[in-house]
Amino acid sequence: MPKDVSDRGPEKEPLIDGFGRHISYLRISVTDRCDLRCTYCMAERMKFLPKIELLRLGELERLAGIFIGLGVTKIRLTGGEPLVRRNITELIGNIGAHLKDGSLRELTMTSNATQLARHAGALYEAGMRRINISLDTLDAEKYRRITRGGDLGKTLAGIEAAKQVGLEIKINSVALKDDNRAELPDLIAWAHGQGFDMTLIEVMPMGDLGNDYRDQFLPLTVMREDLEQRWTLVEETYRSGGPSRYVRVAETGGRLGFISPLTQNFCAGCNRVRLTCTGRLYFCLGQNSHLDLRKPLRDGLSDEDIAVLIRNAMTQKPLQHDFVAAKDDNRPSVARHMSVTGG
Repeated sequence: MPKDVSDRGPEKEPLIDGFGRHISYLRISVTDRCDLRCTYCMAERMKFLPKIELLRLGELERLAGIFIGLGVTKIRLTGGEPLVRRNITELIGNIGAHLKDGSLRELTMTSNATQLARHAGALYEAGMRRINISLDTLDAEKYRRITRGGDLGKTLAGIEAAKQVGLEIKINSVALKDDNRAELPDLIAWAHGQGFDMTLIEVMPMGDLGNDYRDQFLPLTVMREDLEQRWTLVEETYRSGGPSRYVRVAETGGRLGFISPLTQNFCAGCNRVRLTCTGRLYFCLGQNSHLDLRKPLRDGLSDEDIAVLIRNAMTQKPLQHDFVAAKDDNRPSVARHMSVTGG
């Protein structure tokens, strides 16, 4: 059980959960909104949160500072699509200031890159050096279908802009049995040819999408067998701080990650928690336990008191998620959509 630290400042001890894991990684979803409607992430007619329910940018910045005081050294901004949040570069710059004094080791982001062409320079100036970009296909028509109307050209322009300013890029692709299984080797070869790492991700059963997620579910164990028919995959010890497990593709020289929550549980070493744009702190993507931080923020609690709430709530962090690979029905394991918590 974590100690009550009401007589200490928030910076005195590292953040430890009930299983002795050091929580050093915070993912902040700055908005549930997105300019795309990917079939595995959102319903076609998505109902977004009323803007009045969202934390103000200053509140998000304050919470980020409290977590940094609690020993968080890596922060990832997510959404929805984080770059559609108004004045988001102001938040990025203010959190990025913690990089200068060494209290924050890394500030990064996951984006679909549609807005990246006009923001890449500001991200780099704020101290961001890496970015993950979601891209499931290089076929413009298929991209339009998967994203329900997206323009592949805008995403590729954003990727190029990020590359030009010096951001290190990793491509994230959701493995879809029908939509991109056959294309993934070529997408990997393209990414490695650009100098980008790439990670494959299994479809996760989150939110009512209006379809059965199992129709598109592709176990990465199967996808890896496909790839091994073409390439030599060499195990790597490299870790990025997230759940990916990496190999090196001998023929391309590039690094390839696998995030497989359903077929190969990766929870044992989990070091992260997730803060939503409404101030809910989720301890696991695949479970519903959470701590409401918006109310104490707006009730006037001090940073020290909020830090105590966070530290004591770490006993709620589960050992592992509740995602199930095969169910008798198509109900999601978690009712909230991926975009609510942040991917």
